[in-house]
Order: sequence, then structure tokens, then C-alpha cells
Amino acid sequence: MSSSGPCRPGAAPDDEEPPMTAIDVTGARTPEAADVITGARERIDALDDRIIGLIQERVAVSAVIQQARIASGGRRVNLSREMDVLGHYRAALGKPGTALAMTLLELCRGKI
Repeated sequence: MSSSGPCRPGAAPDDEEPPMTAIDVTGARTPEAADVITGARERIDALDDRIIGLIQERVAVSAVIQQARIASGGRRVNLSREMDVLGHYRAALGKPGTALAMTLLELCRGKI
């Protein structure tokens, strides 16, 4: 028993904070907005999982391409192809797309 009295069933001990509510976690001002935010965050988490899986697949496919290129006597990196990739991402996503493409290229081929 603590010096401030026994814990009631379901109550937080005196030295612990109460559990956070959906409003606390989301920063919303209403329960309805908290529900929308919670659902949308779950969807974003699922999308992130899919994106990560696609990036991992891209890394694996890139490794196959690099191995074939090197085995044929070519270079590990094809800069003109990388410029095409950068242009594709820039056209679709603007300037941040270029940064994203650079990160993807680095993940797939390492730093050059």
C-alpha cells in the first residue's frame, strides 16, 4: 500500500500518469476529429508498410541489374538511367521528388 492510500481497481497508481486518450495522442480538439485522425494514421501506417516493401523489392531488382551489368563488363552505375529516374520523380513530385529519387538511388546502388 502506498502512503497516499490504496489503489482503486482501474485507477492509476499515485506515481503514474493516467493513460493518454485519443485526443491526447492526436492533438485533436474533439473526439470526432480524433477518430478521423486515428483512422487516417492507421491508413498511413499501412501505406508506409507497402512503400517500404516496394523499396525493398526495388533494391533487390537493382542488385540483379547491377550484377548483370558488371558480369557483362559494364559499370555498376548507369548515370544516364539515373538521370531518367531523377527526371521522372521530379516531373511527378516536383523538387522534393528529386530528393526522394536520390535517396532511392542511394539505397539501391550505394553512394557513388
